Amino acid sequence: MPDRPAKGIDASEGTTARLVQLCGGYFAAYVVTGILVKWYTGGVSGGPGLGQIAFLFDNTLGSSVLCVIAVLLLGWLRLPGGETRRWFGFKVPVETPFIVVSGICTAVIIPATTLLFTLPFSVMVAMVIMRGSVIVISRGVDTVLGWQGLLKRRVRAEENWAVVFALFAVGTQVFLAPILRAIRPYLPSDGAFADLANQKISFEFLSSPLAVGVLAAYIVAYSVRLYWMNYFKLTRRAGPSLDNRGYFAIEQVAASVTMAVCALALIGGTRAFGWTDPRLVELSREAARPDLSAVLSGIPYGLVAFVSVFLFMFPGRTATFAGLVNRITSLLAGITGTLLLTTWFGLKPPGMADWVSLGFVGIAVVLLGRVEATRSKVVAG
Repeated sequence: MPDRPAKGIDASEGTTARLVQLCGGYFAAYVVTGILVKWYTGGVSGGPGLGQIAFLFDNTLGSSVLCVIAVLLLGWLRLPGGETRRWFGFKVPVETPFIVVSGICTAVIIPATTLLFTLPFSVMVAMVIMRGSVIVISRGVDTVLGWQGLLKRRVRAEENWAVVFALFAVGTQVFLAPILRAIRPYLPSDGAFADLANQKISFEFLSSPLAVGVLAAYIVAYSVRLYWMNYFKLTRRAGPSLDNRGYFAIEQVAASVTMAVCALALIGGTRAFGWTDPRLVELSREAARPDLSAVLSGIPYGLVAFVSVFLFMFPGRTATFAGLVNRITSLLAGITGTLLLTTWFGLKPPGMADWVSLGFVGIAVVLLGRVEATRSKVVAG
């Protein structure tokens, strides 16, 4: 829906005001989620000290239950105004099969993210690759949709430059440390520069078939998911037919069912065959006696899932723009969460790399702001 003058904030679909609202909600929910992860998994003194897999199970259970109950109560489990087809004996919207595939991809992304953090390799490198891959995938999706003739608007130069600076932002900690080590003799002997220069960045996870496999699954799943999201957005008619709520509902139900089936299979296999992998043993133990408060901690993460989908599918924007907004907001939330944890619990404050990264994020935000301002003027004119 076009931007139109109104008193106060116009929060109609597709407006800048709605985009700001979604970013604000995503930012707040992401900050709370990050703090809760530290609290429950022992990053903060006095917390419960749950294992990462135990927390993953409880937190995912809470977020999935919240999303499924919400979409059922709100009546979102439908796609109005579209074509239908017979699928497994049921009359469903024609897009249902690929939305279910998108949900299965979501079920891969969620545990893959946490599993990468549990492996005995560099978390920093994993985070850089995961965040950077989503930015690159978003730009790639626009390229593919352009080749197919579905993307009518062009990706502006400012968006491409924002991709570059966003990648600088996510890669700062990996690539700044070696540079600082090279000029170490000319740096102060203490302080943030010294801390960063002394960091050891390891890419040894590339020698692990499990780590590479999980990372590959994450990248493939996100590629498929973002493609179908944008395909849906571009091929549905404007108005009630373009119902992102229906997409979200079907995707979340499919994701929740997939994760439940996989969890039950892993738990059943661990108990029936005596599997001894520590992660599987921890999962089986936590499933028998979940921590209720940790389950409730999934509520903010569920809100992250809500808002993230609507940001990725935001109407009237390219996949490049939406992907950048999503990842940049998560970067800002991560730095903010670190500052809050430092203030409240005395954790290590953000280092030089975090502030350099924030600077690159600021440049990317300015570039995206120019794109949004230009778009608003064109619509208003």
